Amino acid sequence: MTTEVRTTEAAFLLNISPGRLRILLQQDRVVGAYKLKRLWMIPLNSRGVPEIIPSRHGPQGTWNKAERTGNTFVHVLRNTIDYNRDNGTSYPAVAVKVGDKKDYCHALKINGPCQIVYQPHQPNRTQAGGARLWIEVEPQHQVERIYFSRGDYGPPPEVTQQRQKFKRKRKEKSKKSSQKKCLRKSKKKS
Repeated sequence: MTTEVRTTEAAFLLNISPGRLRILLQQDRVVGAYKLKRLWMIPLNSRGVPEIIPSRHGPQGTWNKAERTGNTFVHVLRNTIDYNRDNGTSYPAVAVKVGDKKDYCHALKINGPCQIVYQPHQPNRTQAGGARLWIEVEPQHQVERIYFSRGDYGPPPEVTQQRQKFKRKRKEKSKKSSQKKCLRKSKKKS
């Protein structure tokens, strides 16, 4: 088992954003963390998560304080693979989901047993977002994410497109509701 992780992996284990973890690192609140050239190396405690020193004032931290209890689901993003091939890009094509938190990477190292599940007629809509094929990893086993040094980072294009589609629908919905309000107001005046 890995005893040190980098920022993205530590943030995933703590269930906070990498940006929030960087702030905690700058405030020297991550126990035993040190910088190796440009990368932060963050040690894991006996429970398998980085240790954070709580603040003396303000709200209590919401990060994970113990190992995860839910299974990890791994998906290969077929649309992203096609997009990378057609456009010469290298967006991460592997999605790793624990609970409601999703992370994207180029490769994985699963430290322990796992199972590949294929359900063509019963997609897993509860945990895997409707996937028909996924890899399940028990909660006690860590999944290390690997990123290419010259890879394109951020969410894959299919995720970005889904988010844009959702925003457009939300915008249209709010536009329709505001039009209905205007119609009601004009009917009241007349």
